[in-house]
Amino acid sequence: MSENISWKSKVKNAAQRAGRSLFLQGQYDKLLIAQGALCSRQLNEVARVDTLADVEFSIFSQWGEDGIIEWLVQRLGNVPESFVEFGVEDYREANTRFLIAHRNWRGMVIDGDSRNVEAIRNDAITHQRDLIAACAFVTAENIEALIADAGLTGEIGLLSIDIDGNDYWVWKAIENVRPQIVIVEYNAVFGDLHDLVIPYDAAFVRTKGHYSNLYWGASIGAFARLGHEKGYTLIGSNRAGSNAFFVRDDRASLFAEAIVDKQARPSRFRESRDNNHNLSLLRGKARANPIAECAVIDLQAGATVRLDAFEALYGERWLRAIA
Repeated sequence: MSENISWKSKVKNAAQRAGRSLFLQGQYDKLLIAQGALCSRQLNEVARVDTLADVEFSIFSQWGEDGIIEWLVQRLGNVPESFVEFGVEDYREANTRFLIAHRNWRGMVIDGDSRNVEAIRNDAITHQRDLIAACAFVTAENIEALIADAGLTGEIGLLSIDIDGNDYWVWKAIENVRPQIVIVEYNAVFGDLHDLVIPYDAAFVRTKGHYSNLYWGASIGAFARLGHEKGYTLIGSNRAGSNAFFVRDDRASLFAEAIVDKQARPSRFRESRDNNHNLSLLRGKARANPIAECAVIDLQAGATVRLDAFEALYGERWLRAIA
């Protein structure tokens, strides 16, 4: 009997601890959202910026995207209050969480790990807001059906793509929604001089693509080319040089004079790995060395070549920034 009481007591105590943890997380989130609301009001006074980095702030985003998105939405006005984001992990750190928490948008998120999706579905934000969480490994073949299954079609507010792999090919495949804003993660290691993308492999996983963890995705030039084909204008990137921002052409004129420099920035990430999967901390243009023999598609030439086929990957501006 005493053992049974002890077991019940342990379960009760664990439940109480979990409850306190969820309560404290909820209270912390409220403080974050309130802080974000103050930052958003300040952005109302910003009519013109040198680069998108000037309006960065992070509440739930990783690299200042919350502020950039807020500024874009404020300037655009009349934006459909809906989004699609994939590659969100457990959605604690994401590009759209502040949108749904602060502006009460609706949307869907997708992640390939069932544990992450379960965490999202158990998150209070899922039942307090209109959020659909789908578990799927995103490919160019299934993305349209995934979005359609969520009931999203036609014009939406925002699309955010961050899967560290076939991002280019997946965006290319999306036709059933027309977002006003598109955010894509580009691989700055591929440089800014060429339009380069990895060959399509539906099963591609970054950590398995190459031991260095640097072979994935597409260059900023490749995304700019694809954006132009799909009717989108590149308006810049975050300061970290990871996410590029596009606005649909029919709305892009609102930023013609509002942003002085619309070029994307290089990154300074030192996330390379060695053959033993340990951080090797390569920097600058040396990050391209481990993947020199890897195949990329040169969209300008329409040919598949090795990365080291190019005499240079980086223009002077990027070289000065990463030297």
